[in-house]
This record gives sequence, C-alpha cells and structure tokens, in this order.
Amino acid sequence: MARVDYYNDPNAPKANSIAVAVSAFLQDEEGRILMIRRTDNDLYAIPGGQLELGETLSQAAVREVREETGIECEVTGLVGLYSNPDHVIRYSDGEVRQEFSICFRARQVSGTLHTSNESSEVLWVQDSELSELAIHPSIRLRLLHGLDSRSEPFYS
Repeated sequence: MARVDYYNDPNAPKANSIAVAVSAFLQDEEGRILMIRRTDNDLYAIPGGQLELGETLSQAAVREVREETGIECEVTGLVGLYSNPDHVIRYSDGEVRQEFSICFRARQVSGTLHTSNESSEVLWVQDSELSELAIHPSIRLRLLHGLDSRSEPFYS
C-alpha cells in the first residue's frame, strides 16, 4: 500500500486514525546503522512498523527488524517517544494516520541481511553516509537521537 508522509505541512490532510508504531536503531561493531529502503515510499529508514495485537512493544520491534532485514536482535534501551500531530501519513486506502512511535535501541544477535516485501534494500550505513540517502525528516530525527547517545530518551 502506497503512502505519503506530511511533516509540518499546513496543507496536510486531517488524521482519521492513530496507530502505535515501533522502530529500532541498531549499530554493528563498526558503528554502522541498520537501514532499509522502504517499498511503500522508496525512502531509507530504520526498520519498524505497527504493533500487533498480543505482542509487547519490544516484541514488535524485534519482529519488525527480523521481517524487514533478516537480523535477529534484542532491545537494549529506548531512543525516544515520537507523537508529533503535525506528522501524518496518508495511505492509498484513505487512511490518514497520526503515529505514536516508540524508537528502541537494539543490538544484533544473529542473522543475515535480506530484503522483504517491505524493504527493497537492506544495508549497514556509516553515519557519515546518511546525508547521501533520501530519508524522511522524522526518521532523521530518530537517527540523530540514536547517534547522540542521550542519557534520557527523547519525547514529544
């Protein structure tokens, strides 16, 4: 399903739903960040998705990383809580979603990179290479907070 993100856009459609989402900020032993290229908007992002019934937030993050990248991980901390009402996502089915997103810090425990129906590319990226990638501002914020090694999580 195609999507369009609106971020601080006065012409954005009004949200008609809210969803709980998770994402995971992972770095390998060389400090590279695990990234995907999303199939629904062709932008680079950290792995993530929607919480499903019957799972915890951290279980959702682990599942999303596995599904989108092939990497098994464990949650090690919290990067931040993101709930900007000026960031809405319009889907091709008419839903306009405001997300409540929890970004976890995680580490790889096993696995081999592979793509999925949600990721056309999976790669480890040096932070110096992030400026070369098409990344939505909301994901750039999570990356900045993940790299910042804050003592307290970000929240909005």
